[in-house]
Amino acid sequence: MTATGASGEPTYGPTVADVVGRVLADLGAGHVFGVVGSGNFVLTEALRRGGVPYTATRHEGGAATMADAYTRMSGRVGVVSLHQGCGLTNAMTGIGEAAKSRTPMIVLTADSPAAALRSNFRIDQDALVRSVGAVSDRVYSAATAVADVTRAFRTAVTQRRTVVLNVAIDIAAAACSVAGPVEAAVVPARVRPDGDSVARLAEILRAARRPVFVAGRGARDAGPALAELAKACGALVATSAVANGLFIDDEFALGISGGFSSPATAELITGADLIVGWGCALNNWTMRHGRLIGPDTRIVQVDDDIEALGAHRPIEFGMLGDCAATARDVLAELRSSDSAGAIGYRTANTADLIAKSSRWQDVPVVDSSTADRIDPRVLTIALDEILPPERVVSIDSGNFMGYPATHLSVPDELGFCFTQAFQSIGLGLHTAIGAAFAQPHRLPVLGAGDGGFLMAIAELETAVRAGLPLVAIVYNDSAYGAEVHHFGDADHTTVRFPETDIAAIAGGFGAAGVTVRSVEDLAPVRAWVEGYRHAGQPRPLVIDAKITSDGGAWWLAEAFAGH
Repeated sequence: MTATGASGEPTYGPTVADVVGRVLADLGAGHVFGVVGSGNFVLTEALRRGGVPYTATRHEGGAATMADAYTRMSGRVGVVSLHQGCGLTNAMTGIGEAAKSRTPMIVLTADSPAAALRSNFRIDQDALVRSVGAVSDRVYSAATAVADVTRAFRTAVTQRRTVVLNVAIDIAAAACSVAGPVEAAVVPARVRPDGDSVARLAEILRAARRPVFVAGRGARDAGPALAELAKACGALVATSAVANGLFIDDEFALGISGGFSSPATAELITGADLIVGWGCALNNWTMRHGRLIGPDTRIVQVDDDIEALGAHRPIEFGMLGDCAATARDVLAELRSSDSAGAIGYRTANTADLIAKSSRWQDVPVVDSSTADRIDPRVLTIALDEILPPERVVSIDSGNFMGYPATHLSVPDELGFCFTQAFQSIGLGLHTAIGAAFAQPHRLPVLGAGDGGFLMAIAELETAVRAGLPLVAIVYNDSAYGAEVHHFGDADHTTVRFPETDIAAIAGGFGAAGVTVRSVEDLAPVRAWVEGYRHAGQPRPLVIDAKITSDGGAWWLAEAFAGH
């Protein structure tokens, strides 16, 4: 329903709920995921009327992580729509992951009226939201509705925060007449480094003989500038897991730094005399609990968030600045003194080593396959060749996760989605669906363990209903493998399970399912891919891969050692 304001312009009306949804649409919300109940029905309908696509999920937790992944891979603000109370609590793990990852998204949730002290839905939503590191904001009244929504949206975008916008249902139902549309330029500020810091970093780079750049999520939009600076100062380039693919075409790119590093990559990073983290936390995952840092290695960090500098380890120099702007300014400083063009670490021998052995696909595999189980490395290498290269790979958490992360190639930094800040299993399927909506021109590929996949399997129906050509690789060892291997001498009855026919379950959801125990069993996957290439397969494919035990993943053993 549309009313008319004092100026004669059309208004959104007639309620706050209508205004909130429509203002979010005007501000540029990209996609909304959610479960609709009485508390958020009108809010969701207003978003839809404003032109924001909506995907109904089977669980609020799925909706939260889908919106997180969508935001990461699209560059637009994803929205979650939730009922008050139980709707919010169901979504909290996904909200926690997004908040810890500094994903700029909006969680639009209903809330109980302030006077409804005995409502079964009543919880302290503000305290719950703040407990996981998200920002809690709210719509306070009809008079402030537009300002409240705009403030929440700006906070999300400019501060890279997950913002939960609470709308009490009595406020949502209040009459509200606001002329529109709302226009608000919401652009994150680029922090320009100061001249003295630029000169100091240039001096440090000039002195380095074996520099390595490690780019994180905060540098995903700085790839070309970093690559140019690295070439000028002779640095090798690597990424954290979340920025995987950023330097994919650079002959001096090492791939992922950390637990997923190949032996050659780890050797080269450890041999650096200077490591510069660009928008990268340099945390225990990325630096292998410090084991990738040589005894005399200098450590520098560049970030536009001052709290990130030195947060995980001592650094010699912390530089506040946007990664792309900083790289360009430092490059100009090097060129002004005729010191650009150093060979540094970029020797012919280094290039040869990287070409031959920096990728895990180039590391020889001692095949552990048996008559009824397939080696997970052999499986993943075969799938890397079968699946189209234009893909977006999403990874769940668990013992298996190193295989898709290391043995499935990606086309660029938008080809890998890694929701691992909270280290929760069960987010992978949600992640893959959100990434699929963000990158519709690419084949969405999921790597998940059987535990995480079964935890999230309700959302397979969402993928089927949406017609997503999703390939889900389930590394099935009938266990929570991380615990089996970590507690090696314990009673494992609590973490081992009977064999489950996941392919058959997938068929019940309307997906295609195939059980794989050997490379020969991948023939149906090849047939599915042919169909995808020619007709754009309208339904997901679930690969129930019965894998051999790896005795405990190398990267996971390292992670547990730090506990």
